[in-house]
Amino acid sequence: MYAIEGIFRRFMPAYTLSVNDFERTGLSFNEDRLCNPYFTDEIINNTFGEHANWVREHVLDGGRIRDAFNTQQKVADYFTKNPEKNHLQQGLFDLLCNVVLLKDENRPHAYHFRISMQSTTSYKHLPGHDQHLLNELYRQYFFENQNDLWFKEAQGKLDAIQKGTNMLICAEDLGMVPDMVEDVLKNREILSLQVQRMPKTSEDQYTHPKNASYLTVVTPSTHDMSTLREWWEEDKSGIQSFYNNFLGQHGTAPYYCEPWISREIIAQHMYSPAMWAVFLLQDLMAMDDHIRR
Repeated sequence: MYAIEGIFRRFMPAYTLSVNDFERTGLSFNEDRLCNPYFTDEIINNTFGEHANWVREHVLDGGRIRDAFNTQQKVADYFTKNPEKNHLQQGLFDLLCNVVLLKDENRPHAYHFRISMQSTTSYKHLPGHDQHLLNELYRQYFFENQNDLWFKEAQGKLDAIQKGTNMLICAEDLGMVPDMVEDVLKNREILSLQVQRMPKTSEDQYTHPKNASYLTVVTPSTHDMSTLREWWEEDKSGIQSFYNNFLGQHGTAPYYCEPWISREIIAQHMYSPAMWAVFLLQDLMAMDDHIRR
């Protein structure tokens, strides 16, 4: 598939889905529609703006993408040779990723769901009935169908990790977490990671460190997230809810993450029942108005 971005790849190993799996739900399966990059004139215009006609002339061939641009690697190679157009590269990456399903490279008529397929315009332009059926199959595929396979695959790897070190081990159990993960970590006494802004259930907007179990590492930020102060200015609707519901404050949230806010968030983590609380240096310095910039 020659993908560069991880969003276009799949977990290995993983059980595939067949045409029958889709059709038994009542979905009329169309491989071209679900597996090929989906685009309309509106999508091309919105993605590429004033360069939309160039894309139509050089990249598209009617309703398909030309062979010279049909993988992310080919796109990257083209813009390496033609750097004056490289501002279009990400748009073409996104266009190639605008699919619902990935074909299995080794088996015909076998499919995997693209991660976060619900965020694609390919999915959003499907009829509501089809969206509902696909969403349920997506849930089953990632959170039920693979549990036994992934449980068995994990045992040998976790044995090797635990036997190879006397250090405490922390799992990065964030994002898409299959049902069996919690029991595996608990049985092996491997620490779980709880990031306040990355709750493990879709029903929660944030997590509170006071609810963490002992075998947990709690943190307000990680190395690949914004710092507390950046987040406070980036996500105004989110911080308003946080300010009222997690800091217990009334009224409108301050525009800036003032030092007392940083101190309160750090304190929540320090008082957590979790074994460990870790912090970015920037978040610690944010507590002091004299040393933060």
